[in-house]
Amino acid sequence: MRKEEKAQIIESIAAQIQETPNFYITDISGLNAEQTSKLRRDCYEKGIKLAVVKNTLLHKVLTDMGNAEVESLFPILEGPTAVMYASTPNAPAKLIKKYADDGAEKPALKGAYVQECAFVGADKLGELCNIKSREELIGDIIGLLQSPARNVVSALQSAGGKLAGIVKTLSERE
Repeated sequence: MRKEEKAQIIESIAAQIQETPNFYITDISGLNAEQTSKLRRDCYEKGIKLAVVKNTLLHKVLTDMGNAEVESLFPILEGPTAVMYASTPNAPAKLIKKYADDGAEKPALKGAYVQECAFVGADKLGELCNIKSREELIGDIIGLLQSPARNVVSALQSAGGKLAGIVKTLSERE
């Protein structure tokens, strides 16, 4: 590979990480053409971009980021590597878990960089599946804020009915 081609690939990887900062480093080696095609289709449906990369070029991009958290991913850059880029932080984890639940050994999680935190090892898959997206967190907060307001409105409505009944009864006695 020529130096110009390497520079172009490095720029492409860096631009993709800039665009979608959540990425998963996986191993998809050993998948046949049909399995790879199915994985790519599933990724596309979930809004995940799958790319096979050379470890040295990915290492260069991660080094250029100058982030100490990202540097913890360097040891896993061995063997065949595919990167899953996603704007939804837990989408690739859920997809990998779905394949694992179906009995497939690949794709196998090597590590991930999600919401500015590095996760190393396949044992982190459960944690990554439980990460909530920004929209899910906002929904949870709105639900928490609405709950007390609903209770107050409900209490006022039920008390209002009782008060109206009491006022009506008192006015009828006169």
